[in-house]
Amino acid sequence: MSKLTLSVDSGVVLRAKRYAKRRGVSVSRLVESYLAAVADPPNDAGRDAPILRSLRGSLRKADTEAYRKHLAAKYR
Repeated sequence: MSKLTLSVDSGVVLRAKRYAKRRGVSVSRLVESYLAAVADPPNDAGRDAPILRSLRGSLRKADTEAYRKHLAAKYR
């Protein structure tokens, strides 16, 4: 196992320690889990977040040309 030194705001460290304690893990384990998740995210190509599933199909009858015009006017 490698050792890593980080510079983190003291308030963030305090909140992280409280969070870790409530969950019964170390801050090191939290950081390791986070870094593992961002370094090698799972392949969720077939799985959508619940909010996306709830929105799927809601714009099938939308007027895309009207939306393009809206965006063009908005960001002019």
